[in-house]
Amino acid sequence: MRYRVIALDLDGTLLTPAKTILPESLEALNRAQQAGIKILIVTGRHHCAIHPFYQALQLDTPAICCNGAYLYDYQAKKAVAADPLCRDQALKVIAMLEEEQIHGLLYADDAMYYQTPTGHVTRTLNWAAALPEAQRPRFVQVASLRQAAVEAEFIWKFALSHADIHALQQFASRTEAALGLACEWSWHDQVDIAQAGNSKGKRLAQWVESQGFSMQEVVAFGDNYNDLSMLEQVGLGVAMGNADDAIKARATKVISTNSEPGIARLIWQEVL
Repeated sequence: MRYRVIALDLDGTLLTPAKTILPESLEALNRAQQAGIKILIVTGRHHCAIHPFYQALQLDTPAICCNGAYLYDYQAKKAVAADPLCRDQALKVIAMLEEEQIHGLLYADDAMYYQTPTGHVTRTLNWAAALPEAQRPRFVQVASLRQAAVEAEFIWKFALSHADIHALQQFASRTEAALGLACEWSWHDQVDIAQAGNSKGKRLAQWVESQGFSMQEVVAFGDNYNDLSMLEQVGLGVAMGNADDAIKARATKVISTNSEPGIARLIWQEVL
């Protein structure tokens, strides 16, 4: 099988624990691009939080963001395919968050909004502060997420974190049952809430088809539950060694952790 597309999750996959890309990965992916293979970022991140990696990889492809909520074209600087949350849905989520006193980020338009810098919010803010100013994502602290949701044109998702994982699990279950939204875990203490029907795999399949390729011509790398929708659809679904055993069991192949050059080795051995 000749692979035509490489789909890459970022956190826990292409990125090391220090949020850097291994030089071996950069070299292999650059060589793949020279061979005509399309490289696509498929992430839970907002498009404004991808810039350092998009630039390091020297990509010209769009990025699949917020677990498939939208496809972002960096050349046109706009979302070219999207299924955002309705404002009413977002306001209902915010009301439930306020009741349960759970904090997180609201991903909307070209920024990420927050009230209280805790958990995932704090980690992300610290990461952003270490970047060159031109590459920093836009974070906006607001008095109320409700205000941000009312003023936003597009609401992509909520990224929620909580010290009590059981409470977060219960909240996700209630949100799915009450509002019919999709809740996906992208970290051990982070759950993402977005429009039902969105997934990395669905948006990837749409883009792949638009390019005249088939999903059997795709190699996808991932490490978490929000990656399963693409790992199980492509020709070669690769789980990282740092993934949970449940993820590894559903992948085609398992490689080394994101601290090691397993992605580069697989590209050299099975793609190029």
